[in-house]
Amino acid sequence: MFSKTALAGKSILITGGGSGLGYSMAERFVELGAKVAICGRTQEKLDAAKAKLTAKAKDEEMVFAGVADVREYESIAAFVTAASEGLGSLNCLVNNAAGNFYCASEDLTPGGFRAVVDIVLQGSFNATHAFGNHIIEKKQPGSILNIVTSYTETGSAFVLPSACAKAGVYAMTTTLAYEWACYNIRVNAIAPGPFPTKGAWDRLMPDSSFEDSYKAMQPLGRFGEAIELANTATFLLSDAASYVSGDCISVDGAERLRGGQFNFLTQLMPRPKLKSLFQKMRGAGKK
Repeated sequence: MFSKTALAGKSILITGGGSGLGYSMAERFVELGAKVAICGRTQEKLDAAKAKLTAKAKDEEMVFAGVADVREYESIAAFVTAASEGLGSLNCLVNNAAGNFYCASEDLTPGGFRAVVDIVLQGSFNATHAFGNHIIEKKQPGSILNIVTSYTETGSAFVLPSACAKAGVYAMTTTLAYEWACYNIRVNAIAPGPFPTKGAWDRLMPDSSFEDSYKAMQPLGRFGEAIELANTATFLLSDAASYVSGDCISVDGAERLRGGQFNFLTQLMPRPKLKSLFQKMRGAGKK
């Protein structure tokens, strides 16, 4: 469907681009002619990702990588500047960095709530504000793509911080699509359903039986494949979508139509047992 030059001339910054869906998008963008800048918090992971992307691009100048913490404005702003200098320019941003965990809302601590919101909402704002001002100052058009979630509008049980943060990111999407249209900046979002990645699955899938039960509930009977998300992102960032702004495309196999993504957990087992399971999962994630 896409020519090998579909993203030629695009220089795309991807937060959380060292692994998971962020890396998958970066890989697809490079295949289609884009330059990419990836950031995250782990140098080793970024080095490995950069090596693979450079091999695929066959041109070291098409890939830039560096440590940046989206929670800290100065950190991501410095990366925007460095990436622009490293690639020669920047004209696209993908806000992909995220965090999530299960917790009964009555047991949620202020610190736990803030941990997710700081990455997802504050982090997306930080990256968007730094990137937006960068291209506005240079009087260059651009495109911003926010990765939200299938429960952005419905909410979902047991992931209150994520639901609140992603709803905020969606509101930022529609707000800036209108406000920054005068600068020729497009702002869109993708709402993914379940896509197996190590980071997400470690936090959300305690064992294979749980995963099998969850898959059986999917309308299409399967989980999403990374290329399906990457192709949607490609379209929205490409010139083929030059008149698309302020929109959100769901890539979830219709899962959202049955309600909040994790609402089914309320029927899966008694609440005390659920709480015990959540505690064990959080403990395992800290090891």
